[in-house]
Amino acid sequence: MTGTGAAATVGLAGCLGDLVGSDEDDENEIDMVLNPAEGDVDMLDQYAQFFDYLESETDVVINASEASSYTATVTAIQNDQAHLADISPTGVVAAPDAMDILGMRIQYGAAVYFSTVVTTPDSPIDEISDIEQDHEVALASQLSVSGGLFPLLMLSDGGLDVGDAPDGDPVDFEVSYSDHNTAMNELLNREDVVAAGTGAFVSSQYLDEEQMPDEFMENSAEVDNLGSGDEELQLLSVSDPIPRAPIVARSNWDDPVVDDIEEALLSAEEADLVDEDAEEPLWFTGVEEATIDDYQPIQDAMDALGLEFSDLAGE
Repeated sequence: MTGTGAAATVGLAGCLGDLVGSDEDDENEIDMVLNPAEGDVDMLDQYAQFFDYLESETDVVINASEASSYTATVTAIQNDQAHLADISPTGVVAAPDAMDILGMRIQYGAAVYFSTVVTTPDSPIDEISDIEQDHEVALASQLSVSGGLFPLLMLSDGGLDVGDAPDGDPVDFEVSYSDHNTAMNELLNREDVVAAGTGAFVSSQYLDEEQMPDEFMENSAEVDNLGSGDEELQLLSVSDPIPRAPIVARSNWDDPVVDDIEEALLSAEEADLVDEDAEEPLWFTGVEEATIDDYQPIQDAMDALGLEFSDLAGE
């Protein structure tokens, strides 16, 4: 990272150890851990303007680190090794007593997003129950809420036995995991892949307004993207609204600056957070108030699939 902004540390292992300072160090320095990026994204560069904004609005200097796994992010908060965290919705429900939610991130006014399961127009699959044992379904990631957890829930609700997935193998179909874009490309280019489960931020360009339920049309930031792609796909299922990921502080961090940080987050505008000229602009455009209750849909989905956080955490 160049210029002003957060001091950066990288390469975190299962916990942060000596990389992160403590409350006894410079009281103006705080440590923030970021969930690992999906794909080739330099998160410290992506978040540079976000760090600059918080530092300009509050009396802190942020030492930022990218964790090696979702589990490492949760562990850093649980073990007092970080003050703040960019954390996954699954991480919140894994350790709700260890963290205070400062706000839920929003994108272009939408605090929720959606997952889809789609197929090609000439596919023999008209509904999820048509998927058979020798069919392959491409999913975004075992760790992804919109590309793994919720597609598996939709496949289960559609009548398929998902077995021990994502921590093991499904019973009624074959599965491959990659990332959102790769899963979509596999559906478009491989005959043996009959369906793909991804976030709507990838699939919406291949779908049209007539296929989408009212809830999606009223709440999704992807409405304007519908039908913008070169090809058309058939929607098999769309998820219930998924709460976007929060920013949290560790619950036992007793410092008035927490209130200042929360106020800065909740009052931030898109221009404060997003550098449009960055190679990889920050994905969220604001932060709104949230509580643990907002993340009940995540817990419900995990319960329905018989999953624990460790099944999704990559360790």
